[in-house]
Order: sequence, then structure tokens, then C-alpha cells
Amino acid sequence: MIIAGVYSFNRGREIIETTYTAELEEIKQIIAAVDAEICKTKVSEEVTMEGKILYSPRALNQAFDDEFEAREWRTERVLCDYPTEFYVDGYEPSSATKGAFREMDFIKRRVGVEVQFGKYAFMVYNVCAKMTIFHNMDKIDAGVEIVPVKDLAANMSTGVSYFEQFVWDLEHRGVADIDIPVLILGVAAESERE
Repeated sequence: MIIAGVYSFNRGREIIETTYTAELEEIKQIIAAVDAEICKTKVSEEVTMEGKILYSPRALNQAFDDEFEAREWRTERVLCDYPTEFYVDGYEPSSATKGAFREMDFIKRRVGVEVQFGKYAFMVYNVCAKMTIFHNMDKIDAGVEIVPVKDLAANMSTGVSYFEQFVWDLEHRGVADIDIPVLILGVAAESERE
């Protein structure tokens, strides 16, 4: 795959390029090592593109997992100890709240990475909530979000969000004082370059 777009949220590019040079180089190597064409395995059942062969988000995620793990990036889970004092009198929560957790795809030397080939809400959550939570829990200082550009998303299932949409919203949202520096990388299949 190739990096087709770069966006600096809250000075993310500047911080990552100057403070986390080695980690950024590894991330670039990982992206280049992922062969998107072998992940083009999903046969669409959607009416608008029935039978079309699409990029599989699951296969792309697995390819990224393999590359990050080979370079000793680790997944980090934090348990959620949900508060109970906000329930109304007489309500007893189910045991389903036990064992809940939040997970960062990859962490190495205080850089958190999320790879997102899913719905738009997950991209926003990753950058505007999850990375802040992991920073507040003293796990990361900066983040990198890897997302598809529109050309790649157009060859995936309907509803997959993309870099251009995400950047537009972040530009119009602005930066809050709780946001951490995040470098957003828009990726494309190598074949899209041709």
C-alpha cells in the first residue's frame, strides 16, 4: 500500500516526525509491506455492486496486524471499571458490564496506532476519545490513525469512511485542550497509483 494523504491533527505530524522518527519509519515500512491486492477477496452482495470483488476490511486489518506484530508493536487493553453510582435506585446492572475493556490496536514507545477500515464513527472515536483516554491512562503521548482514502473506500463495502471526509470534519471541529497530537495517514492500494 501507499500513503496517499497526510493530515496533522493538533501538531501530530510535527510531533511524530521529530520525537518518534523510528516509530514513523516503521509505520511507513508496514504500510508499504501490506499488499492490498491479496486482500481483494470480498464478493459484494450489495445491490449497487453485486458480484464485484472488493477489498476486505477484515483481510486488510489482518495484514496490518501481521506487519505490526512482526515489528513488536503490541495491542494494549485496559479494563473498564464502570461506576455504579449513577444508576437510579432499584436498578441492578447485569453482569454484562463485568470484564469490559478498551483496546488500542498497537502501541510502541508511547505511540498509539489505530487502523480503521470501518464506519466513520470509529475514526472519530479513535482520535477524539480513545487516544485521549489512553493518554490519560499514561499509555501513549501521540497517535497515528491509518484510514483509507476515498479511492480505496470506493472499492470496499458501502459505509466505509475515508480520509477526506475525516479531515474535513476534524478541520471544522477544531482542536480541544484534551486532544493529543495525532498523525492521520490516508492509505491507498498500490494499483491506484498507476
